Amino acid sequence: MSNGKPFLRWAGSKKQLIPKLFPFWGEGFTRYIEPFMGSAALFFSIKPSVAILSDINSTLVETFCAVRDHPRAVHNRLLRLPLGKDAYYQIRQENDSQMSPLDRAARFLYLNRFCFNGLYRTNMKGKFNVPYAASKTGKLPTQDDLYKAAKVLSCAQIKARDFETTLDDVQAGDFIYMDPPYAVKNRRIFRQYGPDSFGTEDLARLASALSKINQCGATFLVSYAMCSEALEAFRGWHIRRILTQRSVAGFSRHRHKAVEILVSNREMPERNCSIITSEAR
Repeated sequence: MSNGKPFLRWAGSKKQLIPKLFPFWGEGFTRYIEPFMGSAALFFSIKPSVAILSDINSTLVETFCAVRDHPRAVHNRLLRLPLGKDAYYQIRQENDSQMSPLDRAARFLYLNRFCFNGLYRTNMKGKFNVPYAASKTGKLPTQDDLYKAAKVLSCAQIKARDFETTLDDVQAGDFIYMDPPYAVKNRRIFRQYGPDSFGTEDLARLASALSKINQCGATFLVSYAMCSEALEAFRGWHIRRILTQRSVAGFSRHRHKAVEILVSNREMPERNCSIITSEAR
């Protein structure tokens, strides 16, 4: 089996929480679905045989498709891009609408690797505007990294669309993992794509979708910031509290342990979680 892993740095990635998330997956699920895929850390850990990945970020989705279908070509283009701060800002200001999909994918990988904390953020004009990171970004993905990721991604349909559209395809036996951008009282904690990013007003849409998922016989798992809005929206499902490291702050002294919640319509594994409520609908 391929040992493919996430090829992106991603603010809010659940990589560190995989040991707590993985036990929710098990035999009997027919398909894995992730409507807020980001770097898809849990997907790469599980390596399902059938999957649907989606995200509202069309550039992210295009990059995943390019890596899945043309890993060598993406890597070759990546190698042509110059390194360094000045080169980063020059590449950042280029008009990617004039590029081919493979060139856009290489540019996305490059900017993601060398930007501040793996953030994806755009201005009101939709232009990527995250500054350069001087250190601790790691190296660009190798050709082998992209080949292995492509092998894992070969099982997946990858779509650019709103989460509700993806959830309309849910069937009995599916496992759906949802990790939307966290918003508390309309303050985005991290992973802010732009002015149309997921906000607290979208929690009601998500809560309604959970009821539909449950009714059709599928299983869901949601991770979200611990806040009154989320506890109210997800009231009635199994909820557990977990601790995680918030690492978006630019300096280590500003990084801290944060409380998040896991929400599911199924009984929860006992590992590394404290119960808030287990009164599922």
